[in-house]
Amino acid sequence: MNFELFIAKRIIGNKAYKSSVSAPIIKIGIAAIAIGIIVMLVAIATGLGLQQKIRDKVVAFNGHIEISNYDTNASDESQVPISLDQDFYPNFTALEGVKHIQAIATKFAVIRTETDFEGVVVKGVGADYDWTYFKEFLIEGRLPDFSGKRNEEILISSYLANRLNFKLGNKFQTLFGDNLNSRPRIMNYEIVGIYNSGFQELDEKFCIADLRHIQRLNKWENNEVGSFEVFVDDFSELENLTIQVDREIGSLLNATPVNRKFFTVFEWIKIFDNNTYGIIAIMIIVAGINMITALLVLILERTSMIGILKALGSSDWTIRKVFLYNASYLIGLGLLWGNIIGLGLLFAQKYFKLFPLNPDTYYVSEAPVYISLDYIIILNIGTFLACLLMLLIPSVIIAKISPVKAIRFD
Repeated sequence: MNFELFIAKRIIGNKAYKSSVSAPIIKIGIAAIAIGIIVMLVAIATGLGLQQKIRDKVVAFNGHIEISNYDTNASDESQVPISLDQDFYPNFTALEGVKHIQAIATKFAVIRTETDFEGVVVKGVGADYDWTYFKEFLIEGRLPDFSGKRNEEILISSYLANRLNFKLGNKFQTLFGDNLNSRPRIMNYEIVGIYNSGFQELDEKFCIADLRHIQRLNKWENNEVGSFEVFVDDFSELENLTIQVDREIGSLLNATPVNRKFFTVFEWIKIFDNNTYGIIAIMIIVAGINMITALLVLILERTSMIGILKALGSSDWTIRKVFLYNASYLIGLGLLWGNIIGLGLLFAQKYFKLFPLNPDTYYVSEAPVYISLDYIIILNIGTFLACLLMLLIPSVIIAKISPVKAIRFD
């Protein structure tokens, strides 16, 4: 019996490509699997890449969690000061998963030139500020250094530099006022660096300067700041860590996660998940339908062989397994080519930036990709099993074939 089944496998596997009917159908089935896995890999990699890139840009300006006074509202101008003398500062050792905390303050200002003016938010930072994100954004000059004496160095965006015709090393006046009735105070700043995050909504708003200037302008003490920015190790644990941070900081302070503060942005990037799930479902269905067609053609072409195997005593399930084994080989072949081409495209995009995007719409200048072995393995196994399960239905036809009629089938 095993010998007959071995011969059957060899006949199906070797002659399928030679048949004038089944060969093109099988090639289409393999191509459908390959194209499907390519599209799914690209959809997942770019979807996750966009989410991470946009999320990181928002986090760069806000941190993962913002700790502020309960009396502070959403305005950047009306911050209520917080003392630096906190149990959680300068190291948040009470919680695991928190990697950094930094003190900042913000104040609305107007940049004035001889011919123009622009409203901005000056973000004051100190020696504890983590410049990791802005090192990536920096396109000209250097990052400010606030570890020594108070200075007038400032980091502005390329958006503001272009609007106001500023160059690296230029000095400009900035007007600060507490209200419309008070006389504005003037600060002179020198541009030491220009950044471009690609997130215009934030680039057009923020300049980064010395925290001690904001303290002096607000008439705060040296140990008073506007808020704290907390950075965590794992973004997926953000909600849980926010609850824990809120418990640790006491009742007078409030912890706000970045996805709540920038709710619209994070709701928008969640749509990428729905799009990705839809693409995966469609591609698996299309690939499965093509493989079902290929299997049906193989069964019809091997009807006589099925009848002979049944006459020799083979069970229906045993014969079905022969066809499913060969279908598995074809699915695997499609997955192999799909992964080679798909991963090749992703690595080419990652290192050579082949496909640009409109930063006004997507907040990035090129399609970012996130490549992880985890989702590649899961996607391949899931696609293989889904297609194989879909093939169980058409293989039932084998049980309907009569040995007598099949042997005479031409």
